[in-house]
Amino acid sequence: MKTEDSKTIFLTQAAAIAAVYIILTVLAASVNLASGAIQVRFSEALTILPFFSGAAVPGLAIGCLLSNILTGCALPDIIFGTLATLLGAIGTRCLRGNRWLCSLPPVIANTLIIPFVLTYAYQIPGGIPFLMLTVGAGEVLSCVVLGEILLSALQRVRGGVFKDQT
Repeated sequence: MKTEDSKTIFLTQAAAIAAVYIILTVLAASVNLASGAIQVRFSEALTILPFFSGAAVPGLAIGCLLSNILTGCALPDIIFGTLATLLGAIGTRCLRGNRWLCSLPPVIANTLIIPFVLTYAYQIPGGIPFLMLTVGAGEVLSCVVLGEILLSALQRVRGGVFKDQT
């Protein structure tokens, strides 16, 4: 495959992932699940996609960035929420050889970063340990449970959904 074709596929995959992430986050926000002490972003299931393609790393980060802007998040959330998603996506990509561990980096990144954002940017009460518990639980539901369902479904697709370009 030509280098130009590879770059085009990479950019197309990243853009599609970002778009789906935005749509799913806006959907979660419409039922008040995208932010706050208890959050289950359906879009976080997509954090499993770096298992298949390196294009998912920038796609998820850009999708998170734009989602946080579109849903009216505070500036620290826009910055550090995007950073948590980026770190989680990179971790998933690094662990792509182990399907059972690859869903954990987004859970860990968000559990460690987002409670501080909720406390200091939004003054959500409960304390850091409590928010780590609630954010972590939401991330386990989104990334591990929904993510593993998505991973299984995508692995069953014959020929593969993603042709890894990286």
